[in-house]
Amino acid sequence: MYHNGVYHLFYQYNPLGATWGAGNLSWGHSISRDLVNWAALDTALDPTAPFDNNGCWSGSATILPGSIPALMYTGRIDAGKEVQVQNIAFPKNPADPFLHEWVKPAYNPVIRLPIDVPGDKFRDPTTAWVGGDGLWRIAVAAKVGGPSGIASTLIYRSKDFRRWKRNALPLYMSHTADMVECPDLFPVAEPGVEEGRLGYTSEMASGVLRHVLKLSVMETTQDYYAVGRYDDVVDTFVPEMDDERNVDDCRTWRRLDYGHMYASKTFFDARKNRRVLWAWANESDSKDDDIAKGWSGVQTFPRKVWLDKDGKQLRQWPIEEIETLRSKQVIYWLEAQVNAGGVNKIVGAGAQVDVEAIFEIPSLEEAETFEPNWLLDPQKLCEEKRASMPGGVGPFGLLVMASDDLREHTAIFFRVFRHNHNYKVLMCTDLTSCCTPVCCCRMWPQLLRALARRTNLIDQSVVESFGGGGRTCITARVYPEHAENNNSEVFVFNNGTGIVKVSRLEAWSLATAAVNVVHGGRIP
Repeated sequence: MYHNGVYHLFYQYNPLGATWGAGNLSWGHSISRDLVNWAALDTALDPTAPFDNNGCWSGSATILPGSIPALMYTGRIDAGKEVQVQNIAFPKNPADPFLHEWVKPAYNPVIRLPIDVPGDKFRDPTTAWVGGDGLWRIAVAAKVGGPSGIASTLIYRSKDFRRWKRNALPLYMSHTADMVECPDLFPVAEPGVEEGRLGYTSEMASGVLRHVLKLSVMETTQDYYAVGRYDDVVDTFVPEMDDERNVDDCRTWRRLDYGHMYASKTFFDARKNRRVLWAWANESDSKDDDIAKGWSGVQTFPRKVWLDKDGKQLRQWPIEEIETLRSKQVIYWLEAQVNAGGVNKIVGAGAQVDVEAIFEIPSLEEAETFEPNWLLDPQKLCEEKRASMPGGVGPFGLLVMASDDLREHTAIFFRVFRHNHNYKVLMCTDLTSCCTPVCCCRMWPQLLRALARRTNLIDQSVVESFGGGGRTCITARVYPEHAENNNSEVFVFNNGTGIVKVSRLEAWSLATAAVNVVHGGRIP
C-alpha cells in the first residue's frame, strides 16, 4: 500500500527458517520511497493470539476514512483441525510514518469459518472497497460444500469494517478448479482512456464498466485472470469470454505470466495514479538448497498494469522507477542483422541487466506450417520446438545468464508459424540448457504486435521477459553454475533459415538496489 508518502510491502515470512513453516508464519514488513530500494522493519504480525496461533496467513491492506490503514488477514487456529478465520489489525500509532507496530483487537476473528466450508479452505481476504449502497466489501477464497466442493470467491459486506455478513451469491464459482487462492478484483479503464488511470481506493471508481478478477489456482500454481462485468448490487462477476465454455473454468482464462510466478497482488498507487502488481517467484531448486542459502522466494519487479486497447487482456510493464538502476549503457544497436545460425555477444551485459529489443522479419516465406492441435498445448509445442532446434522463421531472440562457451544459458525466443493465410507467433523461455528442463511459452494469434517492443530484466536468478509491449510476460528462475563466479553473458541468436533484423537493441547494466537493508529506521 501507499500511505502518507511511504510504500509498505507486507509479505509472508517465517522468521525461524528459510522454508515454509505454517505455525511460524508472520507478516514481514518493508518500506520504500520509490518501490526500488527497501528498508526492513520488524514483523508487522506474528502468531501470538488465540485467533492466529498457528500462523498469520495472506491478506490485504485497506486505507479507511481518516487515512487509517487496516490489515485483513487469515489466521489459522487449532493445528489439529486447521481452522482458518479472518482477522483485522490496525497501526498502534497511526501518526507513525513507518507504522512500526500493529494491534490485533480482541474482538477477532471478524469473520469465522462458514459451516459449509472445510477448515483449511477459507483464506486470503482482498483489499476492501465500497459499493453503491455505502457498504464495505471484501472477497475471500473458499471451497464451498466440503472437500469435494466448489472453488468459490465469497463476498462479505460490512457497515463498520468489524461486523461482516456473507453475501447470498459468491462473486465467482469454478466447478472445475480444485481450490483458488489470493483473489484480486480491480477496475480497469476502457480502451482509449488514459492507461492505468483507474483503481480502487476506498470507494467505487465512478463510471467504471469493466473489472478484472484474478485467481491463483493451487493445482497448477498459476495466476489466471478475466476481464468482465462486476455488478455491485448482487456482487457477482461475469467474465467476458470469446468461448462461453471457458466462463466456468478459470484455468482456461489468460495467465498473468506464462512462467514461474504465483500469488500476485495489485494495489492502487495514489502517488502516480496507476495500478501496480507484485508477484511471488518461488524457488525451483531443492528444499536443501534453500536451507543452505538461508532464504527462499523473491518478489518479481513491480509492474504497471492496464487494459489493452482490444479490451480483452491486460498489459504489464516494469514500473518506470526500475530505470533508475540503469548504471551503464553497454550497447546500442540500430538496423543490425543476425544471419541464420548466428550468435552475437552483447559485450558487458552481465548477470544483472536490462535489455530492450525490437526484432523485424524481412521475409516470412520460410515460416513453418502451424498444426491446429498445437493450440491445445503450446507448452508441449515449446518443448518440441526448443531454442536449439533449427526452424524456418526462428527460433530467434536472446540467450541470457549464459556462460561464455554457451554450455549454460537461458533462451528467450520467438518462432513464427504460417496458419490459415496468416501467422502465429510462439514466445518461449527455454531453460533446458541452463539447469531445469522446463519451457514457458505463450502463443500469439497475430504477427505484427507480437514482434513489437520487448524487454528483459535479468537479475541474478530471475529472468523476466515482456513481449509485444507487455501483452505477454514470462518469469523464470535459473541457477546456472557459472553465475556463482559472476561471469554471465548475453547473446542475440538466430536458429532460423533466414535473416533476422534487430531494428533496435539497447542494454544497460543494472546497479544493485537496497533490498531489506536495516537503516536504523531511515528509508534508503
